[in-house]
Amino acid sequence: MRERWPELIQRWKGVWGKYRYALLVLAAGVVLMLLPGSGGKVPDPSPDLAAQTEDFDLDAFEKKLAQALSQVEGAGQVQVVLTLDSGSRQVLAQDRKQEGAGAGSSTVVTVGRGSGTQEVVPLQTLAPSFRGALVVCPGGGAAPVRLRLTEAVSALTGLTSDKISICQGNP
Repeated sequence: MRERWPELIQRWKGVWGKYRYALLVLAAGVVLMLLPGSGGKVPDPSPDLAAQTEDFDLDAFEKKLAQALSQVEGAGQVQVVLTLDSGSRQVLAQDRKQEGAGAGSSTVVTVGRGSGTQEVVPLQTLAPSFRGALVVCPGGGAAPVRLRLTEAVSALTGLTSDKISICQGNP
């Protein structure tokens, strides 16, 4: 057995020289797998989650947008009117069961909160979809101001420039 150690050492040196980088990557992978993680556990949604998610307020958004656009050089006092194609909505968790030859059923997942109350489990809240925007301001007649206002409204609402109208208003 003692005579085989030098052979094993020489063989290991040959393998280390030839496959050094592959062995380092393998060792790094093993170390990463051994690090503690969350274990795939999903935290329980807290009851305050419903209080934290706000419904979309179109009036407040219009006022905030008008304040921001009023800061554009040459625009003046801005008024904004937005129309919605669809409001904000929630995508709910569903439990789907496959039955037989392509037939299936799905039910909305609910969570019991005690005292017999049930709450749906939202997966995602989708932002509202805008249909168009009207911006009225004293500087709306100047081409550079119109361009900057159109770019700003487009960036904040996702509307294309053909859905945004910039009009010159009274000072």
